[in-house]
Amino acid sequence: MKLSTTLLLSSLSLATSAAFAAEPVIGLITKTESNPFFVKMKEGADAEAKKLGAKLLSAAGKTDGDNAGQVTAIENMVAAGAKTIMITPSDAKAIIPAIKKAQSQGVQVIALDSPTDPVSAVDALFATDNYKAGVLIGQYAKAALGGKKAVIATLDLFPGHPVGAQRHNGFLKGFGLTAPDAKSNELGGKAAGVVCMADSFGDAAKGQTGMENCLQKNPDINLVYTINEPAAAGAFKALKAAGKEKNVIIVSVDGGCAGVKDVGAGVIAATSQQYPLRMASMGVAAGVEYAKTGKKVSGYTDTGVTLIANKAVAGVDSKDVKTGMDLCWGNK
Repeated sequence: MKLSTTLLLSSLSLATSAAFAAEPVIGLITKTESNPFFVKMKEGADAEAKKLGAKLLSAAGKTDGDNAGQVTAIENMVAAGAKTIMITPSDAKAIIPAIKKAQSQGVQVIALDSPTDPVSAVDALFATDNYKAGVLIGQYAKAALGGKKAVIATLDLFPGHPVGAQRHNGFLKGFGLTAPDAKSNELGGKAAGVVCMADSFGDAAKGQTGMENCLQKNPDINLVYTINEPAAAGAFKALKAAGKEKNVIIVSVDGGCAGVKDVGAGVIAATSQQYPLRMASMGVAAGVEYAKTGKKVSGYTDTGVTLIANKAVAGVDSKDVKTGMDLCWGNK
C-alpha cells in the first residue's frame, strides 16, 4: 500500500512537471506601456497566449528610446525561462548585443512593428510594410492636391530609425519624387525638394513645434507628411493657430482610433492603418510552435496596411472612416 501511494505521488509529480513544461513562456517587450498601439499589442498577445495555453511575460521601456530598460527586460525574461521573446526595439542597433546573448541561450527573438538594424539580427520580423504605408499616403496626397505645386514639410521620427526612414521615403516615392529605397535608413527629403524637415519623435507637442518652425521657414507649405497621428494633431494645431489649416493637406500613418477620428473630422486627410494586435498574435503563435517542435520562424511577415481616407480620390484604393473605426486600436 505504501509503495502504491509512493508510486501514485510520483506519477502525480511527473504529471504536474509535464504540465508546467508544456506551458511555453513567451515574453513581450514594448517601447512603452502607455501608447495605445502597444496597449493593443499586449491585448493581442494576452488573448493568443490564453488561447494557446502559454504564459506571457510583459515589460516595456520607461520612454520611447529607453534601450537600457529593454536590455534589462530581455535579461529578466531569459532568467524567468522565456523561450521566445517578442520586442519592439527602441534602438535598432543598440539592442542587438542583448538579442544575440539571448539567442545564444536558445531563445527565439521576434521583432514586432520595428525592425532591428540589420533586420537579420532577429529570427523574424512581424510588422507593417512601412515603406508601403508611406507610398499609399504619398499617392493619396498627390491625387488630393489636384495638380497644384506641392510645397512639402515632413514631421519625422528621429534620425536613423528604420520605421521613420521607411515611412518618409515611401511617402516621397508614392508622391512621385526622388526617394531612397526601402532598405535605406537615411531620409531622402532634401534631395526630393522638401522645403522643411523636422523631428517630432512621434509626439504631439514636438509635432506642433516642428510645424511652427516650418511655417516660419516657408509660410506657403500646402502638404504635410507626419510620422504618426499624434504628430499630425500637433501639426494641425500649429496650422490652425496660423489660420492655415484649411489650405494644407496632412497625411499620416498609424490608424489608431484617435487618428481615424481626426480623419473623420478633416484634421488628417488620410492615414495608413496598421494592425498591432495581429503582430502580437502571430508572434505568440510562433513562440508556441517553437516550444512544441523546436522549429523557429524566420524572415519578414507583412501584417497588413490599409489606407483610410476622409474622401476617396480617383486611382487610389482606400477605405472609409467607418471601416477605419471598426479596425482601429485605442479608445473608441
